[in-house]
Amino acid sequence: MKESWGTRIGLILAMAGFAVGFGNFLRFPVQAIQNGGATFIIPYLISFLVIGIPVLMSEWAIGRYGGTQGYHSTPFMMQSLNRNPMWKYIGVFGIFTNIIVASYYTYLESWTFYFAFHSLSGFFHGQTQNEILNFFNQYVTSAQGNLFPFENVFFYALVLGINVYFLSRGIQKGVEWVAKWGVPILVVFGIFLAIKAVTIEKGDYGAILSGLEGLNFLWTPDYSSIWNPKVWLAAAGQVFFTVGIGWGTVQTYASFMRENEDIALSSLTAGWTNEFVEVILGASILIPLSVSFLGLEKMEEILNLGGLSLGFKVMPYLFGHFEPFLSAFSGFFWFGLLFIAGITSSIAMGSPYISFMSNNFEWSRNKASLSFGLITLIIGLPSVIFFNEGLLDEYDFWGGTFSLFFFAMLEIILLTWLMPKNWLWNQINQGAEITIPAFYRYVIQYVTPLLLILIFVAALVKPTENNWLAAFSELFNHFSWPLDHGSIIKYSYNSELLEKLESAGISEKSDLKQRLYILWFGKAIILGTFIALSLVVYKASKKIQIKYHE
Repeated sequence: MKESWGTRIGLILAMAGFAVGFGNFLRFPVQAIQNGGATFIIPYLISFLVIGIPVLMSEWAIGRYGGTQGYHSTPFMMQSLNRNPMWKYIGVFGIFTNIIVASYYTYLESWTFYFAFHSLSGFFHGQTQNEILNFFNQYVTSAQGNLFPFENVFFYALVLGINVYFLSRGIQKGVEWVAKWGVPILVVFGIFLAIKAVTIEKGDYGAILSGLEGLNFLWTPDYSSIWNPKVWLAAAGQVFFTVGIGWGTVQTYASFMRENEDIALSSLTAGWTNEFVEVILGASILIPLSVSFLGLEKMEEILNLGGLSLGFKVMPYLFGHFEPFLSAFSGFFWFGLLFIAGITSSIAMGSPYISFMSNNFEWSRNKASLSFGLITLIIGLPSVIFFNEGLLDEYDFWGGTFSLFFFAMLEIILLTWLMPKNWLWNQINQGAEITIPAFYRYVIQYVTPLLLILIFVAALVKPTENNWLAAFSELFNHFSWPLDHGSIIKYSYNSELLEKLESAGISEKSDLKQRLYILWFGKAIILGTFIALSLVVYKASKKIQIKYHE
């Protein structure tokens, strides 16, 4: 029996829940401040409209079409659109990315679970910043000197087990049930915290500034930044990071829709729900509260920590200023909000693999869910054990950044330039309950793919310190291009670490070599996972007859 969504609102909330993740609350506010404040919204919204929405609607179209052909994951969806067998292996990214990201994302999710209950118990109330920092280091980075981080692994396995349980319950009783309850609770928690953060007055609980001054700090425009290519790249990257495109999960969810069920209104609703949570709620909690108790000068100093560190190292300290009851529940709401944002995303990450195994090898939902949990645990354990060495960052770069963008770029090229010219536009409008403006057809057909290619090339050859003017000057004058360590080319062989190794002393070289070997070990795991999944797809392809689009 084919699974399906119980209600349309369940599908939209599931899609929104997948898109709403840690990045909405931890990454967006920091990105906004570092890239022009209120001015950042201009390139961000433009990127959302010309990249986010077109790719989102395209992935809904692929998914709904694939579902009518009997496919519920991207490998055979992609090949059904083009006879070249290469496309089914490009479709592997739609399973591979989810497994790699889920392997460390559920670990971060376990942090929120652990911190939520410590907050509810009142553990953080009245603690100093250093005490909370030490607690964070002892738990998260295993700084207590244990040879094996048993506590970390226990909570990691526990949270992964919760994910597997809901995945095993199927679309309606598992994925949809979590979304229907989780997303509204997340919004309620977020609204409570946002109101509390913004309405803090100078002097309340020892606050040195008001929450509104924190909002002003966040949204003070830097108009000069609007001409900086770095800001536009950051905006496009943030859209990819939070809208949920390039994963293969949207296609899987949409594959359980009926043939003429609306995708235009549904995709826009899910997309704008994510934007509301990010721009309105996400921007109104972390920064206003931090500025209220730390002040503008201190806030500027700690912004370089990044949202993840701010969320776990700073927020418990800030909530600790409140009276005990409010402190406990504010902390619980904050980490509970992050946990719900995490689990609605990580459950979605399991769906493409489970759908593929169930669809092509007739595995039961329980068997597929358990195998997903086991594979994720095996891949993820090294990122827990070698967290200090940066293995989680290696997973995040290749799984959570490169793969997302690469796959989205290729699928848009396929749909807009290799398929019949009107195919995608007709799919988007089939059964649509709203009228998409006609000019959007040309945005999707030409602007979106060209921008994706441009951004990918820019990431590939990112110049030193993101200084494009200096890089082009170097190119024209000396026929060379100064690559940044963060460019895809240089990051692929850990150039920054190799550079440090060359100039390091004898005592330091041993540690740097060990870290380098661990990162190469991580690359081997990532590549091995993709090859293994490609072999599974190859085996499945021998069993079925692909229904090609004509």
